[in-house]
Amino acid sequence: MDMGLNNKTALVTGSTKGIGKAIAIELAKEGVHVLINGRNYEETERIVSEMKSDFPATSPQNAAADLVDIQQREALFKKYPNVDILVNNMGIYEIMQYEDVDDEVWEKYFRTNVLAANALSKFYLPKMLKNDYGRIIFMASEEAIMPSGQMPQYCMTKSMLLSLSKSLSKLTAGTEVTVNTILPGPTLSENVHQIIEEAVPKVTI
Repeated sequence: MDMGLNNKTALVTGSTKGIGKAIAIELAKEGVHVLINGRNYEETERIVSEMKSDFPATSPQNAAADLVDIQQREALFKKYPNVDILVNNMGIYEIMQYEDVDDEVWEKYFRTNVLAANALSKFYLPKMLKNDYGRIIFMASEEAIMPSGQMPQYCMTKSMLLSLSKSLSKLTAGTEVTVNTILPGPTLSENVHQIIEEAVPKVTI
């Protein structure tokens, strides 16, 4: 199915693995020039090389940056001032007991899962509105509306993304800009696989 995205440019945060990488690949299949983002430059460059090999008709770029760091975020804005599609996928998660979540952890999750995505949206949304075209997608989680109780610090941030997305969508009425949220269910990404391995005792025969 042709989604009409050929030659569009997309920034997919946290796209060196997991859901983010899968999104980047699917966009590239549609002819999108994907800006690959991760905190490690070498790892990000490796994914860019893979994308160039697999999708030679597109021009993937290395957008390595720690998006929680304001200076690195500003540098990314200067390097890539315009995108047609922004996928706010980057996020952290881990199983934690509520009593173990101190203020430092709450703040870390808020800065990483919410404030970074908000900063990107705040920068790119006005440009999209000016061009009368754009897509902003927040990757939340079913934990936002059906918390398991195992990751309260994560659930809180994903619920915030639902509210933020809805608020921003009100600003795009009557335009060709849309803001939406996706709520994935359980996904066997690299991180989830590691969590499962750590949780299940290894049996030696």
